[in-house]
Amino acid sequence: MADDIERLMEANLLEVFDERDPVRRLEAIRRTYTADVEFTDADETITGYDQINAKVEGLLSGPLAGLHFEKDGDVHQVPGMGHLAWRVLSPESGAVIASGFDVALIEDGKIAKLFTVLL
Repeated sequence: MADDIERLMEANLLEVFDERDPVRRLEAIRRTYTADVEFTDADETITGYDQINAKVEGLLSGPLAGLHFEKDGDVHQVPGMGHLAWRVLSPESGAVIASGFDVALIEDGKIAKLFTVLL
């Protein structure tokens, strides 16, 4: 289970939220989250694959255009829950533009609830 949580947390960050290709991103969404996944950030709570895909597309084509996510430490976990800190970098300068963390609740080998906090 520990390897699964680490894999899911990294997939959430790098294969979903940092993926520019919409086909690859949707494939990653389907293998990473439950169909009724709930995602909560400071702005809203959304549900399901399509809403997560639209949220990520809006971020990557808007405020995060041209920027990239990277892990900011190891995945921390307890059974059924993972935590991963991240930062957003400018690819030109390497400067940190933003940072935050994700907390995910895992059910049946997929992320069922995801909470993102921007620091």
